Amino acid sequence: MTTPETSLSISDTVRYTERQQVALIRIDNLPVNGLGDTVRRGVADALKRALANSDVKAVVVLGEGKVFCGGADIRQFNTPAATAKPMLRDVNRAIERSTKPVVACIHGVALGGGLELALACHYRIADASAKLGLPEVNLGLVPGGGGTQRLPRLIGVTDAVRLISSGKQVGAKEAASLGLIDEVFEGDREQAAIAFALAQAAQQTAWPVLADKAIAADGLPDFDALRAAVNPKARNAIAQRMAVSSVEAAVQLPFEQGLDKERALFDELVAGTPSKALRHMFFAEKESAKFTGSNAREAARPVRSVGILGAGTMGGGIAMAFANAGIPVVLCEREQAALDRGMALIERNYQISVARGGLTQEGVKTRLARIQTSLDMAAFAEVDLVIEAVFEDMAVKRDVFTQLDRIAKRGAILATNTSRLNINEIAAATQRPEDVIGLHFFSPANVMKLLEVVRGELTSDAVIAGCMQMAVAIGKIPVLVGVCEGFVGNRMLTGYWREAGFLLEEGATVPQIDAAMQAYGFAMGPLAMADLAGMDINWATRKRLAPTRPAHLRYSKVADRICEQGRFGQKTSAGYYRYEAGNRTPIPDPVVEELIAQCAKEAGIERRQVTDEEIVERCVLALVNEGARIVDEGIAQRASDVDVVYVNGYGFPAWRGGPMFYAETLGWKQVRDKIHALHTKHGEHWIPAPWIDKQAQA
Repeated sequence: MTTPETSLSISDTVRYTERQQVALIRIDNLPVNGLGDTVRRGVADALKRALANSDVKAVVVLGEGKVFCGGADIRQFNTPAATAKPMLRDVNRAIERSTKPVVACIHGVALGGGLELALACHYRIADASAKLGLPEVNLGLVPGGGGTQRLPRLIGVTDAVRLISSGKQVGAKEAASLGLIDEVFEGDREQAAIAFALAQAAQQTAWPVLADKAIAADGLPDFDALRAAVNPKARNAIAQRMAVSSVEAAVQLPFEQGLDKERALFDELVAGTPSKALRHMFFAEKESAKFTGSNAREAARPVRSVGILGAGTMGGGIAMAFANAGIPVVLCEREQAALDRGMALIERNYQISVARGGLTQEGVKTRLARIQTSLDMAAFAEVDLVIEAVFEDMAVKRDVFTQLDRIAKRGAILATNTSRLNINEIAAATQRPEDVIGLHFFSPANVMKLLEVVRGELTSDAVIAGCMQMAVAIGKIPVLVGVCEGFVGNRMLTGYWREAGFLLEEGATVPQIDAAMQAYGFAMGPLAMADLAGMDINWATRKRLAPTRPAHLRYSKVADRICEQGRFGQKTSAGYYRYEAGNRTPIPDPVVEELIAQCAKEAGIERRQVTDEEIVERCVLALVNEGARIVDEGIAQRASDVDVVYVNGYGFPAWRGGPMFYAETLGWKQVRDKIHALHTKHGEHWIPAPWIDKQAQA
């Protein structure tokens, strides 16, 4: 006799079905089936129902939609819902102590709390395309639902600490080889799960419980060495070290005490600013890619093929970014020698990836086959998107766009890679300004994630939407910005470098400024960064803008004087620092210190002792004040977009959340007061942005 099927909703986010004597507990909290309070309660209640029914022989936990479970609902962190009963620990304990076998049926992903839920189940099966991992360290956290205690008991301490401290995701095949899952299936997941669950129910009366499994004392890693090996500059270094300690607790403590230790570390991290900052960045990066045009009827322009003009470092990097994503590229140069140099650099970069184990020779061959070369711009006639990456000069770019206007097909997107020039002027060189947009890639373009998408006055919504979608497709983090000098990133950099120059004249040394900013968390100090980027580029910008500079405003001549001596940074072996042949290590140079002292004397500045605290405050608040102006003017869509730009493009420490989030952690009233004080002391450069006053008043 066939048992009639029972189906009902246990909570808003959990559904329960009985089929073929198996209870199916479905997590239905789309899109990622996050383990919010209603999910935890629903799973616990559904399990009780399954255990109470003698007709049910086994239980399966599975997810609706595209994934099994993407983990905790991080929007609930630091809210009452995060600690509402039952906690995940309670749910997992109930699953482990079930008198009927419980199987996790994984498809899509099982990440974070989702994998912790699966680890509490007696068995795990996964679709061949599934991904599994405990990526909490990427949010500045450690797993808080037993992951650091159960995973070492399942796959061994060494592999567990590697996966947890790195946040790495593994595919089903690798997961099976590690012993993380019991079976890989293809096809109908429900039928696969029911068949597997019934087979286990028929064979055993005692189900494997990880909480009861002892960890072998031999072959354990050196936990102190693992903590010491964490890169102190990593955005999540604190969490990585705590992840190691949490796994160590699994070795040293009984299971329940280990869970207590894990939770204490999790609670400490979740309440701390670094994790809050990383969670802010997680959401900010997702939000920055969103664009809703005013004309909803305009469909996004598809980008299926790309033409790139200029095979230099930037053009070659852009070509690699598209080739890596499977999009065919036409790379064009004026001369064969330049084209050959460009392709040689691309191949050299790919071979570096091979040497590091990130790419195979077959992968290199496939990517290179996607890049066609040409000496004639007519080769761009049929591509969907053309990106020029030529010399940063308005006359040159306008000439290029006049030619592209004649060559490119109707509906093609015409993009400039300019880092600061006026997109509207460039667009005016064409008969189709609505098709023109800025795509400011960051060097090296095949590595750097940030892409400033610059909308002109007449750029169509379809072009903007197409470029935002294209950016995500090639693995970039797009930020939509408006037209102004330097857009978001380089406009803010002007004030950052301005204060560094002023501080040099006032008495700080070159190494002191860089060391202070690195201690704050920047990947590089502002002066070493200027040397790396090439000081001549910004010198050309300063000369171009000199006629618009108010004569009464203070202006540091230090950078100009350095450039006048032919010192352009690493490319000339001398800039703010000097460099030895074949070595990028910056060496302090007495010549530069003498030059700084002379500039200060000419400006009538009496030099003094400058503290590291003052260096950090002035350089960072210069970023904050300019960022606030950018938000005020609508150049950025939202304040968090400014953070996305500075963390992903300019080395701002992610664990501080970007300049705007950092200001929020200080408190906007305090930030306003500090900027007012700097205005009083240092003049017009420090006029507070009105947006800051609004935040302080709110």
